[in-house]
Amino acid sequence: MERFFLLVLSCLCVSRVTADSLSPPVNVTIKAVKANSAVVTWDIPEGDPVIGFAITQQKKDVRMLRFIQEVNTTTRSCALWDLEEETDYIVHVQSISMSGTSPLSEPLRFRTPKEAETQASKSKDEVTMEEVGQTTQLRAGELIIIVVVLIMWAGVIALFCRQYDIIKDNEPNNNKDKAKNSSECSTPEHPTGGLLRSKV
Repeated sequence: MERFFLLVLSCLCVSRVTADSLSPPVNVTIKAVKANSAVVTWDIPEGDPVIGFAITQQKKDVRMLRFIQEVNTTTRSCALWDLEEETDYIVHVQSISMSGTSPLSEPLRFRTPKEAETQASKSKDEVTMEEVGQTTQLRAGELIIIVVVLIMWAGVIALFCRQYDIIKDNEPNNNKDKAKNSSECSTPEHPTGGLLRSKV
């Protein structure tokens, strides 16, 4: 009985030592801070048997927390969403192993800017990949429209030239037909000398 008790106690101690030996994440930083979102990044000490991470997000001077848990991942970053502009936040990161979680990382404080400041901070020379894609799409669309218009104009001009050639080719025939029609419509000669022959 004593041996069983000692075995259970030693297993608990080993588990406790393993969990306590798991170091908290280091180099916790905030990037891409916007009015309503941000990205938290971190590193882990080499050799820690980490299977995931837990991120705690809290408004300053507010007890309510948001807990984000990422398991079975090698990612060293997490997006924070649905933030409020001009608000102070505190973020902690913990490592997760099979035996438990690490202590909390050092608290990281940051403040979200105003939406207007976020827009103004974007430099005129700074072009995001999304804007590049939109510009490329616009240019491709404009090019297609120009090509279609040119083809339509070419078709209209070709049709006009064809009709003009047909009309021009038919003009002498029309004159001959008119002359023929006018001669056919003239008074036919009467076998006895015609209608206009004097009876004298």
